[in-house]
Amino acid sequence: MEVTTVSPSPASATEGDDLCEIDVTDVAVDSVTLLICLCGLLGNGAVLCLLQRNPTTFYILNLAFANFTFLYFVALSTLLYLKEELSCSTTAPLVFLRALFPLLLFSYNLGLYLLTAISISCCTSILFPVWYRCRRPQRLSWVVCGLLWALSITVIVTVTSLCHSQEHEHCQLSLTSMYALNLFLFAPAMLISSTILFIKVKCGSQQQQPKRLNTVTFLNVLFFLLFALPLSLSNFLQQLGYIVVSSQVVFLFSSIHSSINPFILFLAGRCWRPCSLGSLRLSLQRLLEEPEENSAHSNDPAMDTAVSAS
Repeated sequence: MEVTTVSPSPASATEGDDLCEIDVTDVAVDSVTLLICLCGLLGNGAVLCLLQRNPTTFYILNLAFANFTFLYFVALSTLLYLKEELSCSTTAPLVFLRALFPLLLFSYNLGLYLLTAISISCCTSILFPVWYRCRRPQRLSWVVCGLLWALSITVIVTVTSLCHSQEHEHCQLSLTSMYALNLFLFAPAMLISSTILFIKVKCGSQQQQPKRLNTVTFLNVLFFLLFALPLSLSNFLQQLGYIVVSSQVVFLFSSIHSSINPFILFLAGRCWRPCSLGSLRLSLQRLLEEPEENSAHSNDPAMDTAVSAS
């Protein structure tokens, strides 16, 4: 997130800071972003604290951590920028502010990679149910998450090192390549798999209704394409010389996506019942540990509560 400072005019130096110009729109956008980040930090923190660690929930926990980290750095950057905007003075070293940008990109990319993996995993469970239930390696989710973490770290370290080499062309090429990877590899994979999920959700029969987690995954992907993907698209076009929208608006939209994911999980688990830590934990477990074949448990009332209506 770019941080700009407002320098007082000569008149304001002698007459005080009353003539300091404050962009009301920027302040309003940053204030809303900060509020959304705080809500998202609470939601993702609740998922991290309440959800039990097992292979089924490993993707969700990693995604919640990526969203929590992204919102933390966005909130920190927004708070510093808002303070500078209101005080018309520089309150943080420029080196520190620039160091936040790679951390933002790292957490953003990691969330994108993980959400793509979750979408493909749900799609695989629909297209190849026998392999998914019987022959899928138990630690596959751990291996995939480890590879995605390694990819995220490699990408950010490469981009950061090239941008610190004082070669503008190398920095621009690395940033363009990173955004192109998001737009032309991970986003299409996410879109295709989520489209299959959408078709399954719409066409699910009463005898074999789709898992509620598939619906949650589709909604998360939909919100990502609407709110978070514009960050990659805007920055990609900016590297090509086109300014589409301000970075503050783009980060506001991305914050909305990262904040809404845990609330989708809680609502899908029917946590609007009398709320407590136990009920929230039970809602998440019921959502993520739903049986693979609903028809096999159609006579079990306890299992029927975990099946969503088509």
